[in-house]
Amino acid sequence: MRCISCHRLSKEIVCSSCDEKLFKVNISKRRVANMEVISLFKYKNIEQFLLTKHTSIGYRVYRYFSRNFIAPLIHKYVDASATKVHIIPIDESVSSGYSHTALLAHGIDTPLGIVYHAKLLATNRVNYAGKPLQFRLDNPRGFVYTGIPNIDAIIVDDIITTGITLQEAEIELSRHGVNVLFALTLADARD
Repeated sequence: MRCISCHRLSKEIVCSSCDEKLFKVNISKRRVANMEVISLFKYKNIEQFLLTKHTSIGYRVYRYFSRNFIAPLIHKYVDASATKVHIIPIDESVSSGYSHTALLAHGIDTPLGIVYHAKLLATNRVNYAGKPLQFRLDNPRGFVYTGIPNIDAIIVDDIITTGITLQEAEIELSRHGVNVLFALTLADARD
């Protein structure tokens, strides 16, 4: 295969040379209501890769991000906590043939870190891309949680923009006694 960035032959979707140049983890933290949100990159630094979620190549890009960035961070956290933690991807509805949040959570399962697929789904599939804050407020996701109550969890999503989606998810989970430890996103769109 070829590197998605430089087009050289590579075993991965991104070659090791581009990986070192392009993907400098820049952890940022933001508070959204009662929850801390940890983001690994600034949106503007990986935008072209995040936008692949709407294409067939996005499947491989999001698996790459999961394997190289999300999974190692969650494994490190879960191993240090020594208690069972559920990883809950936000709204794993399938578009473009796959769910990008499911891919981000893929490969995280450990004895103490359990991925809890398709348990937090949105009833409203409205697209927020490029829409103002008021549109987001007027069109809530309407999350429904169907998982086990009274657990510790980490929410996983690809991007935090306004934080409204994560806040809605945390409210729905808390109604079921789920203790959200933090949310983890690939990128923070706030500059």
